[in-house]
Amino acid sequence: MAVVKPFKAWRPKPETAQEAACVPYDVINTREARDLAENKPKSFLHVIRPEIDLPENTSVYDPKVYEQGRKNLASLLQSDIYFQEEENALYIYRLIMDGRSQTGVFGCVSVDDYNNEVILKHELTRPDKENDRTKHIITQEAHAEPVMLSFRDPGGVTNFMNSYMEDNDPIYDFEAEDGVKHTIWKVKNADELSSVFDEIPTLYVADGHHRCASASRAAKEQASHNPEHDSSEEYNFFPAVLFPMNQMHIMAYNRIVYSIPDNFLDQLSEEFEVKKNAKPVPPKKGMISLYVNDNWYGLTLKAPANNDPASQLDVSLLQEQILEPILSIKDQRTDPNIDFVGGIRGTDELEKLVDNGEAALGISLYPTSIKELMDVSDAGQLMPPKSTWFEPKLRSGLLIHTF
Repeated sequence: MAVVKPFKAWRPKPETAQEAACVPYDVINTREARDLAENKPKSFLHVIRPEIDLPENTSVYDPKVYEQGRKNLASLLQSDIYFQEEENALYIYRLIMDGRSQTGVFGCVSVDDYNNEVILKHELTRPDKENDRTKHIITQEAHAEPVMLSFRDPGGVTNFMNSYMEDNDPIYDFEAEDGVKHTIWKVKNADELSSVFDEIPTLYVADGHHRCASASRAAKEQASHNPEHDSSEEYNFFPAVLFPMNQMHIMAYNRIVYSIPDNFLDQLSEEFEVKKNAKPVPPKKGMISLYVNDNWYGLTLKAPANNDPASQLDVSLLQEQILEPILSIKDQRTDPNIDFVGGIRGTDELEKLVDNGEAALGISLYPTSIKELMDVSDAGQLMPPKSTWFEPKLRSGLLIHTF
């Protein structure tokens, strides 16, 4: 069964919640974070993107960045903006985006469950990102941001949440600048809600693979310095919002390639029927769209050679049929010639990056489905990195777990 543990959250006072809350660290770059946090000293971006408070040429991996994050978190928690709950609690977190509602349980999950595959992952992490988040966790002695998990709900969790929301007032209820509405309820009978997860055998990582892996590494590091370690310590748990599978919404996770061969389209045409003036968004699974030389080209990927779940993914077929044989990209996690563009930015972002010369090729994919994600996880397989982009995104800075 899955462990969902109540915790003593640090949280902003209701009147400061909207100003403190921010987008997750990994959906924006440093420049965007600096712009968003300008003239906003209460913004949690100062904690999860602390490089914005250092000179502009500072590397995000500079030791000064981790120390700045520690100082910024301590300053916020010691200010009159935040307070810590007196008792352990669970929370219900609802997001509404474009009229679509998504509701989950906000609590702590177990590093042991992650290590023992009660919490299943579906993607490999990028070493540089994993190292970075591990250093932030250890330096701050906190899990500043929650991960997003999903599960197959027989009905008990959803029924509990619906009943509780109907009968109780929220502690936070605001609309962020991107139009997404965030509402959070504090659950008084937390043990009752925790017990509902006794019937849930498996959790799935949806968004936050690097934070999960980093929480595991940080816990191992903390345990190595604690001769009395017994797995009950707070560092052995990390915050997550757990959503029923049928509420999840996945968008495409697109790609850009910085350098391509001069005869790229010719090589592509030798293997595929390439159609010019294609739609920027592929109409169905198995099709991709490519932006190069001021035009969109469409093609249908070849059928997979294997029947296992991971081999049938469009992102896997893209790797096997185009990225490696034509573009010599063997590992998307580490190759500097490829980067990733979240689906929320749309295909206009791909066009912009190619048109202004930052990239040579934009690749637009059909979204991976939640069923594909779970099938891959259940089979013990892994997707290529950055295969799924979930919307809406959780806000950071609302409920913080320290150890």
